[in-house]
Amino acid sequence: QVQLVESGGGSVQAGGSLRLSCAASGYTASTSYMGWFRQAPGKEREGVARILIRSGSTYYADSVKGRFTISRDLAKNTVYLQMSTLKPEDSAMYYCAAGRRPAVPSLAMDRANFDYWGQGTQVTVSS
Repeated sequence: QVQLVESGGGSVQAGGSLRLSCAASGYTASTSYMGWFRQAPGKEREGVARILIRSGSTYYADSVKGRFTISRDLAKNTVYLQMSTLKPEDSAMYYCAAGRRPAVPSLAMDRANFDYWGQGTQVTVSS
């Protein structure tokens, strides 16, 4: 099993920045990629960004491309999501997730591809 704990959420004004962290523990050797999803009230959970653990290859949703950066620290088993130029529409609960399938760049940012989930951290962006 793998446990994921998110931190770093909060409230910021539009145009501001936040950095989310996701610390993984347990059998982390079983995971080959990690990602961030978000869910706003009344909306579907959507994939935001994903990183392949070994290669560092990344994927971003169009809505965050150029504003968000996902990275990992292998020594700390931690993945980060640096969010800049935040917009009110970025407000949501952000979830960290990890998966065990083969880590290929074409891996779809689909909830079904992720096996482990954190509890979420709230991000609120005011205008």
